[in-house]
Amino acid sequence: MNTENTSEREKEREKQLKFDRTYMRMAQVWAELSHCNRRKVGALIVKDRKIISDGYNGTPTGFPNECEDQDNHTNWYVLHAEANAILKIAASTQSCDGATLYVTMSPCRECSKLIHQSGIKRVVYLHGYSDTSGLDFLKTAGVQVEQLPEE
Repeated sequence: MNTENTSEREKEREKQLKFDRTYMRMAQVWAELSHCNRRKVGALIVKDRKIISDGYNGTPTGFPNECEDQDNHTNWYVLHAEANAILKIAASTQSCDGATLYVTMSPCRECSKLIHQSGIKRVVYLHGYSDTSGLDFLKTAGVQVEQLPEE
């Protein structure tokens, strides 16, 4: 019986990994919409295996699409992909409570606060950012954090 339960868990884990990889590929495609030159980041919020929001890094509505200044520094007002996805939810009737965030780059400190406060319970990321304080914060807050292994 234990072998049966282990086998069932492994099947469920493989199924979840298949969905994780698929959603991450979609987040990577979404990242391509970014006008930022230094780094393009995409995010999807998924709840009950339904995509409820998406986002990519870029400037706020009504601002020019240039993310970097003449010295190639990111403008301070550029929104991160996670923030854009969470803000879309805030403007809708949906809720992030219990959702999973798929993001192509691990969240920064500021986005990690938004992620936790929005009720997202799981974050799956592809590439790690050099500053891990955002990930550390999420783990301390009880958010499940996973780096998706490269295919």
